Formats: sequence, structure tokens, C-alpha cells
Amino acid sequence: MDITLDQICVTSEDVVARVIEDELIIVPLASGIGDMDDELYTMNETGRAIWSRLDGEKTLQSIADDLAEEFSAAPEVIEKDLLGLITELVRRKMVIVHKENAPQ
Repeated sequence: MDITLDQICVTSEDVVARVIEDELIIVPLASGIGDMDDELYTMNETGRAIWSRLDGEKTLQSIADDLAEEFSAAPEVIEKDLLGLITELVRRKMVIVHKENAPQ
């Protein structure tokens, strides 16, 4: 599945996430989530910022716009990084595409 900026994503109910010592720790609760070799996943500050915005309401474009402003970064760099991370998280079933297109 190709992930696009007009999609809306949400974190999977099959994972639990907690911030511990400034790192986001994600723990799969069901088999088939993530990779068999990995049991815990950690994310840096940018990953936490993305994860916290995956509410099932905001488009990825809206999230990218927020992040570009928050981190004073070029929008095209943020968009590329965001799509890369979301694509990987969807592949690992840690994030699901909630809606294919933003409401008009």
C-alpha cells in the first residue's frame, strides 16, 4: 500500500505506548505485530511527535505541516520522513490507515 499525505492514520489497538525517560516505548500486544526478533520499539523526539498526532482525525499532510512548524524544518523534508516512518509502521501493523482520503 502506498501511503500518501491525504490519508488519515491511527495507532493500532494491538500495541501499547508509553514515554519512559524521554523515549517512546512501543510494545506489541498481539502476535504478528512488528518483527519477530523485536519485542520493544523506541522512538526519538520526532517519532514521539508523529505518534502523538496519529489520532484518526488529522491527515498526514496536516501532521507534516504541524511538524515543519514545530521543528522549523523544510516541509518537503518533513513530508518525506513522515511518509517513510508511517509506511514502515503500517507494514509492521503498528499503525493503520484509518481513512483513505481526507473529508472534503
